[in-house]
Amino acid sequence: MIKLKTKEEIAKLRIAGRKLAKVLKETAKLVKPGVKSFDLNNFAHQMIIKMGCRPSFLNYKPTGVRRPFPASICLSINDEIVHGIPNESEKEIKTGDVVKVDIGLVDDGLFVDSATTVIVGDAPKEVRELVSRTKEALNTAIKQCRVGGHIGDVGAAVEKVAKRAGLSVAKELTGHGVGYAVHEAPYVPNSGRPGQGEKIENGLVIAIEPMLCLGRGDIMLARDGHTYKTRDGSLAAQFEHTIAVTEEGPIILTEN
Repeated sequence: MIKLKTKEEIAKLRIAGRKLAKVLKETAKLVKPGVKSFDLNNFAHQMIIKMGCRPSFLNYKPTGVRRPFPASICLSINDEIVHGIPNESEKEIKTGDVVKVDIGLVDDGLFVDSATTVIVGDAPKEVRELVSRTKEALNTAIKQCRVGGHIGDVGAAVEKVAKRAGLSVAKELTGHGVGYAVHEAPYVPNSGRPGQGEKIENGLVIAIEPMLCLGRGDIMLARDGHTYKTRDGSLAAQFEHTIAVTEEGPIILTEN
C-alpha cells in the first residue's frame, strides 16, 4: 500500500535530505586511488551520527536475504551495480574505477536515500558517456513526477534516455517508495510505458534510481547475498534522488 506524506512530513524529509546530500557529497570527494572502501564507510557513518541521525542501511534485512546488510553505505565498483558491501580487506579504490556511492539515513524517524557515481581518474569516452547519461536519465525521470501522471511515465523516461545512448537498463532493479522505511511501495522501474502503473498523487515520496549498463543489463547476485552485478561483467552507473510530489511539481529532497 502506498503511504502518502503530509506537507509537514515532506518538510521534515527535506531537512533529512539536505543532511544526506552533505554526507554523500563529502564521502564522494574521498573516492580516490588507494582509499579503502571501509574507510569511506566509516567516514560516512561518523558524519551521519554527528548529525544526530542514523544510517538506514546498517543491519537492514530485506525479505528473503540471508543476513542483514553489514555496513552503513553501499559501495559498488565497476560491474557491481548496487548494494556493494564496503570491505576493508578486499576493496581498494583504483584509477579507472567506476564507483557507485549509495547512502541512506534516518532523521526524526523519516528515511531518505541518494546515490552518485564517481569516475576515478581518466576514463574512456564510453565510460564518461555512461555516467553522464545515467545522471541525465535521473533528471529526466524526475520531471515526470507530477500529480495525475503514472509510475510508468518515470520508467519510460529512463528507458528512453538509455536506448537513445545505446545503453541498457539493469533488469529487475528498481527505485522505490521511501519515507517511513528503507523500501516502501511503489516499485519504480527503470522501464515502462507512459500512462501505465500506479497513479502519481500529491504527497508521493519515491527514490528514483536509474542503473544503466554498457552491456546487456542482465544481472546476477554475488555470493555475499547483497551485491548485484552485471552478468556479462560490463560497467554500470547509478544515480539516485529522493523526491516528493506536490501540486506545484516535484521537489528533490536530497540536494542542498
